[in-house]
Amino acid sequence: MTATLTTPIATAAPATISARTVRRLGLVLTGGSLAWAAAMFPLGAAPASSLGIALTDLTGLLFQIGVVALLTVQLKTRATGTSRVAVGMFRVEYVLLALAGLWSLLHGAVPAFRDDTWLAVLDVFWPLSMLGMFIIGVKIAFAGRWRGAARIWPLVAESWAVVTVPSMVIFGQGVADLVGPTHLLIGYAALGAILATRPHLTGAR
Repeated sequence: MTATLTTPIATAAPATISARTVRRLGLVLTGGSLAWAAAMFPLGAAPASSLGIALTDLTGLLFQIGVVALLTVQLKTRATGTSRVAVGMFRVEYVLLALAGLWSLLHGAVPAFRDDTWLAVLDVFWPLSMLGMFIIGVKIAFAGRWRGAARIWPLVAESWAVVTVPSMVIFGQGVADLVGPTHLLIGYAALGAILATRPHLTGAR
């Protein structure tokens, strides 16, 4: 039977993660999201100063660590389904996030690398990792293995790049500098709070 947004699929395999661990990883996601938003509100997404760049990049890395925590919950609960493809998409996303996180670390901590071509190539994995999370969010919504707010909120959170990048293209950097951190609070920070307070919605026990 094909799943719809209103008819959850029965869980075909038990979660391999405890509710307590889901709570902790949810707090990691919220903390990382709050840290990055706190840096972007005053500094913007593309600060002019070297210190500003370091702060936004390194708090962005904290956010990426939070997304890895989210990805772990999604994988352990088989949020996208139990097929080889459904599970395999998490493996791909882990690689994308690792490369994006490496860019954040090096670009933020080593100013001498910032103009290097190889680092610019590595930067491509930032938007690719966010696109991957968006695809996962869509799959979770339709798979129906997570319930209630946990089912829908990943799609809200993981639309970050889909919302922020067009806002920059259409309205300019100034608007995007407000949209980006605001969306983090509404999306990823709130999703972390949902996981922390209602872990049972993921199937964890």
